Amino acid sequence: MSETSTSATTANDAAAMLPGRSRLSFDLDVDICVVGAGLAGLTVALEAARLGASVAVLEGRHVGWNASGHHLGTVMPGFGLPIGELIARIGFEDARELWSLSKEGVEYVRATASEESIPGIALSEGALEVSNVEAGEELISRLQMLGEDFETEVEGWQVDRVRDQLKTDRYFHGVYYPKAFQIDGRKYVHGLAALATRAGARIFEDTPVVSIDPSGIRKRIVTPSARLRASHIVLAGNIHLGEPLRRLSETLLPVWRYAAVTAPLGEQLADVVKFKGSVTDTDGVDHFRIVDGDRLMWASPETTWAARPERFAGAIARRIRTIFPQLGSTGIAEVWGGAVGETVHGMPQIGQLRRGLWVTSGFGRQGLNTSAMAGQLIARSILWGDERWRLFSPFELVWAGGVTGRVAGHFVGMWGRGSSAAAGALARYRERARVRERIREARLLEANRQAGTRPPRRQPPPGRPRPERPRPRAQANPNEGEGG
Repeated sequence: MSETSTSATTANDAAAMLPGRSRLSFDLDVDICVVGAGLAGLTVALEAARLGASVAVLEGRHVGWNASGHHLGTVMPGFGLPIGELIARIGFEDARELWSLSKEGVEYVRATASEESIPGIALSEGALEVSNVEAGEELISRLQMLGEDFETEVEGWQVDRVRDQLKTDRYFHGVYYPKAFQIDGRKYVHGLAALATRAGARIFEDTPVVSIDPSGIRKRIVTPSARLRASHIVLAGNIHLGEPLRRLSETLLPVWRYAAVTAPLGEQLADVVKFKGSVTDTDGVDHFRIVDGDRLMWASPETTWAARPERFAGAIARRIRTIFPQLGSTGIAEVWGGAVGETVHGMPQIGQLRRGLWVTSGFGRQGLNTSAMAGQLIARSILWGDERWRLFSPFELVWAGGVTGRVAGHFVGMWGRGSSAAAGALARYRERARVRERIREARLLEANRQAGTRPPRRQPPPGRPRPERPRPRAQANPNEGEGG
């Protein structure tokens, strides 16, 4: 499962959602200090406060300012690591346990993201994962595994059904998740902050962490204007954790993903894209869905360095035109981007680094369900002694390679996307070749049928001589009759 870091909410909407939260300017003692006010950190704060703990959240900028406030809002089970690789790494039973946790994350978001709790959340149902190549046999095997072994409600879609819903020859088979859903991602992260505050958690914005001393029973955190002590510290930041937490942030490969919302496309969009849920391809190249009735929200390009999002408006428009040429030249109304931290092993970082020091990070390409599950799991681990975080122990912190790692990751990504495009082109060529062969065979069959039903040539009656064919007249010799 791969969740793109994008959102449809405009900057003005975001400003309107930000309540007045001051920086920490006084010393404070709490049970739990959460560093980072993103999706995972706010979930830890909300659940820990609900369970009776005193909680402080320290955010260097403001709630949801980066990846957590910029995503398409798709919620479905799974992780960024394909299920086959997950089984190969940790075994079938542990993979089942982790998958069950990911489903719990889906249900947590569904229960939290109600209109009563977060008005305007705009929940819509269904998610479709489409293949860029023909994968009929793989599809059957995957459906059996998901449905029978991992108890997940899924449907396999054949090529005709996929192309009935998405008018393009770029996609082949599909896996439909009827219980997956979409929400307004930015409203969700700010809704989490509001719910955590009402539960008793205290959120301090513009409060970067200067240093952390995790030794002793009471851990010490220093900020520019105050000091804080806590029994537990939860590191819930991304690649921007800063100098005191450089060792953790350097285990993440930073990736900037860009997305856009088109101008209104009118009634033609409903003819071209009938599917109302979110669509992702199996190679993680495209992720899109309809918003506001007649607009496309689309994420595609990515880099391993920060860039102005406006630079990618043309690239996104061209990508849309490549997949759906019927839409013609689409206008882009808004473009934005966000940085996510991807781990080397492809799984999130969840667990206890040392006594009282916890981490919940590395959610690049993981999805909302995973950050929700992680936040709930960490809170219960601290307050209830839930040991299921140990299922993530095989996925330890691994250095991402620094600048060299970024460059290597960029070229690996380019190679992967290029390989995907080549595989897709080859699949479409083979499909066209088969269509041409079927047409040729049909024409040959029809020709043979007509030859078999053509009336036989009439034969002359017995004893009657066959009429002789007229012989061609010999050409006259121009010299005939002339003397020598």
